[in-house]
Amino acid sequence: MRRKLSEDEKFMREAIKEARKAEKIGEVPIGCVIVKDKKIIARGYNKRKKEGNTLAHAEIKAIDKACKKTGDWRLEGCSMYVTLEPCPMCAGALVQSRIDKVYIGCMNPKAGCAGSVLDMFSVEGFNHQIECERGVLGEECSEMLKTFFKDLRKRLKEEKQAEL
Repeated sequence: MRRKLSEDEKFMREAIKEARKAEKIGEVPIGCVIVKDKKIIARGYNKRKKEGNTLAHAEIKAIDKACKKTGDWRLEGCSMYVTLEPCPMCAGALVQSRIDKVYIGCMNPKAGCAGSVLDMFSVEGFNHQIECERGVLGEECSEMLKTFFKDLRKRLKEEKQAEL
């Protein structure tokens, strides 16, 4: 008998679906959804390579869509579910958006700014702090990224050997 998914797991599964879209186009598989009143109002996934734009992170894409949907730059009353801990740019954008809470799949020890390298969500000097829950479907999110980078290294090695 299957265990019923919690609401948080359900929304993180949707973020994982977005990450898989990124993976299919050769992007690092990071995805997110923004939820308001228990409904997804925006989705995003990495498109940096596809768009040739460093700003095309999953979180930024979703924030942009959510602002258009709500008609407001403030995302009060909203939560984000994201497969990987946000980078400094995305963490800053989340603070600026006034989003209430961020649910993180796995942490990013090299660039994460929700507790790994920095914790921008809890800086008292900022005019907004974000509640954060870490580890929602963390193993699955982590494994997806590990597999992507393992396959990428293998592919790059094969391409390099083919050039010789």
